[in-house]
Amino acid sequence: MRIGLVGIGKIARDQHLPALAVDAGFELAATASRHGRVDGVEGYNSVGEMLAARPEIEAVSLCTPPEGRFEQALVVLRAGKHLMLEKPPAATVSEIEALAKMARAAGVTLFTTWHSREAAEVDAARDWLADKRIEAVRIRWKENIRQWHPGQDWILAPGGFGVFDPGINALSIATRILPEPLIVVSARLDVPANRACPVAASIALRTGEAPADAEFDFLQTGQQTWDIEVDTDCGALRLRDGGSRLELPGVAPMRGPNAEYPRLYRHFAGLVARGESDVDLRPLQLVADAFLVAERVTVEPFEF
Repeated sequence: MRIGLVGIGKIARDQHLPALAVDAGFELAATASRHGRVDGVEGYNSVGEMLAARPEIEAVSLCTPPEGRFEQALVVLRAGKHLMLEKPPAATVSEIEALAKMARAAGVTLFTTWHSREAAEVDAARDWLADKRIEAVRIRWKENIRQWHPGQDWILAPGGFGVFDPGINALSIATRILPEPLIVVSARLDVPANRACPVAASIALRTGEAPADAEFDFLQTGQQTWDIEVDTDCGALRLRDGGSRLELPGVAPMRGPNAEYPRLYRHFAGLVARGESDVDLRPLQLVADAFLVAERVTVEPFEF
């Protein structure tokens, strides 16, 4: 499948390009980016320019920031191409709902990716929890913005999600593994005085009758934390290191290899082959709900 990659930034270079390089099911036909280029691959300044010059491209993967991605996605779907979206899939829930409707009408695949769901032990965690009574859930997702998003001012601008850019990864895992839906009860957002989006968030939720809470922090130095703990009637499940390590009662810890993005592209190819889409809005809806009910607290200015 000939694919175009749009947005040649950090995530494209770190994850998308290596995944495509080892996937025999895809040929990287061209890229589109205002600033980035890939050696040996034709590059264009916009997705519209790319598709006009290379109409044989069958699919597009959008790796641009969520703010402004909707217009790019419209160009792709209007051209009748299959579309894969980096997370978060768009700036708002209504944008994705509109894109899903357009994809159905055009008869093409739309795939809203949640890469953390493809971490090695997420499926095993979901299977173990399927018949358990959930008693409590604790989510701790804390990382250093300066390490993972150096100089990326867009992430703290309107539509950039702030700490929810990594936090939504945790919510994508939680919505995959928990048997009952998560519901936001209340939230607190710590927003720097010179920024639009939070650098920390505390969220109270519930799943069924069980309490859940999430702590997100974008200013954690030293050891990074990407953990989910679930107390059940059969003991505690601990999913650590972003979903790559699983600890269950009475058994040795399990750890699998990191192959999130290769798995995403294999799934995308399968969706296209079957004529299906995969559009799950639950993680984005939880973020939107947190913003709706949150107490906003102004904290000290942030500079990279």
